[in-house]
Amino acid sequence: MILHIEYLYWVVGVILLAVAGFTLTDRQHPRRYSSAAFWGLFGALFLAGDLLPAELSGAMVLAMVAIAGCGRLAGGQHAPLAADRLRQSVKRLGGKTFLPSLLVPLLTVLLSVGAKDVKIAGMPLFDPKNTTLLALGIACLAALTAACWLARETPAQGVRETRRLLDCMGWAVLLPQLLALLGLLFADAGVGKAVSHVATSYLPLDLRWVAVLAYVLGMALFTMIMGNAFAAFPVMTAGIGIPFLVSGHHGDAAVMAAIGMFSGYCGTLMTPMAANFNIVPAALLELEDKHAVIKAQVPTALALLAVNAALLNWLMFR
Repeated sequence: MILHIEYLYWVVGVILLAVAGFTLTDRQHPRRYSSAAFWGLFGALFLAGDLLPAELSGAMVLAMVAIAGCGRLAGGQHAPLAADRLRQSVKRLGGKTFLPSLLVPLLTVLLSVGAKDVKIAGMPLFDPKNTTLLALGIACLAALTAACWLARETPAQGVRETRRLLDCMGWAVLLPQLLALLGLLFADAGVGKAVSHVATSYLPLDLRWVAVLAYVLGMALFTMIMGNAFAAFPVMTAGIGIPFLVSGHHGDAAVMAAIGMFSGYCGTLMTPMAANFNIVPAALLELEDKHAVIKAQVPTALALLAVNAALLNWLMFR
């Protein structure tokens, strides 16, 4: 194979180390040493995480948690573009501003579909197990190149903008990775069995509508705790979905899975743990209330949960 997923990790690692370097040279940064250490450790894990001893990698993650938990991660000083130059760029580019953003999904789809079977000297061009991720990485690099060309800027300015966005997001940028790991840990620890034991001890799950409500509300609740419906799904499906809805009440497993995931997404709308959906947008939009996005979504989420419960009770047992 010519292109491995590690190459994408190395690119991300180099960018994060560059961000750490810019942070370290920002003398007006209120927490420049600790913030630089945070992004530097993150970059080092991407560059050499698979080569480091597991204990050392774990210690580096704990150091990052300590930096963020003690409030030592902060945003720095960023030089804004001059107002005249900004107006000139907007006037010159117009709708072309959105072209780099549109390149990312377009090239990702094209490469995922068109390049997955491409071979050179009998070897696949992309790692078959990570074709989509590699396509996404190449698409992002192509979008960066297009943005630099359109804006007449250098890649260094792209790294500066990356640093500005990371400063806005802060530690929340790590949350998707941590939550995905949390889902695996919960599954391996037998949390699904524990959920089943607790549910049977306190709820009459032999009643169909009670089992339906337990599954739908449980998916939403565990998603709110974990911040990720994909992490909640194996726990609730193993604990309630399969033993009670499918085996006990002879429901349709496909319907259970589809509506169960949708119920989990309702939980995503109501939790700060889903930081990339709810906290990061508030930070990027510089909203005064960091929970403003969640507050706007709660009524929709609750209404959808009620509809999901009714649909599951109707469609699963037709």
